[in-house]
Amino acid sequence: MEQRRLHHIQNLAYDIMEKMNADSKEQDMEHMQKIIDYLSRAIGSLTDPTGKFSIDYVEEKVASAHYLLFQNEKKLYRKSFHI
Repeated sequence: MEQRRLHHIQNLAYDIMEKMNADSKEQDMEHMQKIIDYLSRAIGSLTDPTGKFSIDYVEEKVASAHYLLFQNEKKLYRKSFHI
């Protein structure tokens, strides 16, 4: 089940990467800073030197960044992964 959640997080991250690279026109910096902040927090959690991180926290931050960029709640959280 954790593999499915990691795959979901990875897909959200790829969506974000593709959208950021495809939109070459000027973007709202304040909006982009919020997205970058969420992604930075997720990366910071993953790189904790103790090796302890919360997949819930990482998933929440990446999903929130994805939502800010796409405004698509369907992909925001996959509650079925928390069974």
